[in-house]
Amino acid sequence: MTVRQGLAAAACAAASAAALAAGPFTLSSGDVKANARIADKHVFSGFGCSGGNVSPALAWKNAPAGTKSFAVTVYDPDAPTGSGWWHWVVFNLPADTNSLPAGAGDGTGRQLPGGAVESRTDFGKPGWGGPCPPQGDKGHRYVFTVHALKTDKLDLAADAPAAMVGFMLNANRLGKASFTAMYGRK
Repeated sequence: MTVRQGLAAAACAAASAAALAAGPFTLSSGDVKANARIADKHVFSGFGCSGGNVSPALAWKNAPAGTKSFAVTVYDPDAPTGSGWWHWVVFNLPADTNSLPAGAGDGTGRQLPGGAVESRTDFGKPGWGGPCPPQGDKGHRYVFTVHALKTDKLDLAADAPAAMVGFMLNANRLGKASFTAMYGRK
């Protein structure tokens, strides 16, 4: 091994160690715990549900190197639609964003960082739409995900459907962090 090869190998090892020291890309919430029941304050107000419909606070850390923006999605794969149900879709969050406060999904965008877009959910409008599975249905899973993207902006209209946003997220994702919570009507 030459000196140059040895230095290159040492630099790679140091970079890998630094990346491992930072830890994995993670998403958490002080309001909603993984594998736990979502509190009524976050449940939808409508369709027979009477929750507070407040989006939970979310925080993430250790995004992949090269992240230029983030998106946040909340998806119910158990909705009886054949294609699930999108409860929240936010994209074009700046790369220096690492959290969203409770209530940020109010649909006005005032609590989101500048340039962020709340796109249309399956409720037909932007903003957080909390859980509200059909009466008598089994409990549903709600997948909260932050997507680290390799582009600083998704060139999508504010009313882009969640499926189009999802397509662009998959095309531009460097990494993602998720947790799943539960909700079922009593």
